[in-house]
Amino acid sequence: MTQIEVSFDEKTLREVLLGDRGAEMLLEKVMNQVLQAEMTEHLGAKPGEQTDERRGYRNGTYERQLTTRIGQLKLEVPRDREGTFRTELFERYQRSEKALVTTLMQMVLQGVSTRRVKKITTELCGREFSRQTVSNLTEKLDEQVQAWAERPLEEEYPFLLADAMQLKVRRQGAVRSTTAMIVVGISEEGYREILGFKIALRETGESWKELFESLKERGLRGVEFAVSDAHEGLEKALRACFPGCIWNRCQAHFQRNVLDKTPSECHDQMKDLLDRVLEADSQQEAIRRFEEGAEELREEASDAMETLQDGLFDATAVLALPEKYHRWLRTTNMLERLIQEVRRREKVIRIFPNKDSAWRLVGALLAEKHEEWSTSRRYLKTDEFYEWLDRKSESDPEDIHSEPTNRTLQPA
Repeated sequence: MTQIEVSFDEKTLREVLLGDRGAEMLLEKVMNQVLQAEMTEHLGAKPGEQTDERRGYRNGTYERQLTTRIGQLKLEVPRDREGTFRTELFERYQRSEKALVTTLMQMVLQGVSTRRVKKITTELCGREFSRQTVSNLTEKLDEQVQAWAERPLEEEYPFLLADAMQLKVRRQGAVRSTTAMIVVGISEEGYREILGFKIALRETGESWKELFESLKERGLRGVEFAVSDAHEGLEKALRACFPGCIWNRCQAHFQRNVLDKTPSECHDQMKDLLDRVLEADSQQEAIRRFEEGAEELREEASDAMETLQDGLFDATAVLALPEKYHRWLRTTNMLERLIQEVRRREKVIRIFPNKDSAWRLVGALLAEKHEEWSTSRRYLKTDEFYEWLDRKSESDPEDIHSEPTNRTLQPA
């Protein structure tokens, strides 16, 4: 979309600053101007402008209410004579809002709501809503989330990140811990994408394997490097589903694991050793630094040193890649931040009324984040990685598991 300039007249600015609807009015004004800019781009001409590129004419507007967490907005959605204009400006935003609201509504209907939940649903949905209303909303939302979750994966994804979060879901008459497993990929063009997710009763190797196999059925291929925590089932599932790929143990998780077993009086010394080891530019150098600083900590922090020694090779696997990728692929921090964004919305619910509502809300939030990532700037350039991979293939063909593909290298 072309860049637009949002302007405010003196009356609007005064109402924003002094009135009771300041934030709502500001957002309302911005979104209405963006809608008009979308129509201009759709028609190829401003109101009253005559150009050779014009593709139609305006036909007034219609009013649309949009309920948000800061209040209800009144949008003036433009129409064209042919009826071809469609906007996704607030449709994408509303998807997660609807998922949140329908979950709250389900909680009320099942009699597990609090006064706070009832107040929210009254404000967002009106004073009354029926089971049929909830059914209609969930059916449409389920279709949208399902379509996104089952979309074909048409590119190669050389880099994979996997992690899980715990949710509280009411099942079998009790509140039980339930797992949301999430997989993020970085495409051959260098864009981040949320490839898929799964709501499982427990985080097991089998549940991870089912998720990875479903991604492969949708077209996932070309995985050369994966990073995750040291969950035994997850590691085994990655190695089984993507044989030959490099697996890196997330360094952030690894550091926490080691420091958790370190006596408090040795924390600073252990942290310094971890920093020196993990900042090495090769595995050989990491091992040398470990051996150099390990002796003085072996007796005082024996359990921590054993954890450090056992996990050192896997936590430094990323050092086999070209140096420019070390920073971006040594941890799952990017995925951790994504989980924190989901967590902020999930906290409104606290306890999901059923497994389907958890799938719906998490899926809607992930779908929106995926769209944001895939339409924003490229996360990293992959040209140097593929050049390194080709050189490795030429020097040791048996060490490369993937079949040759036609790749267009990106400019450095």
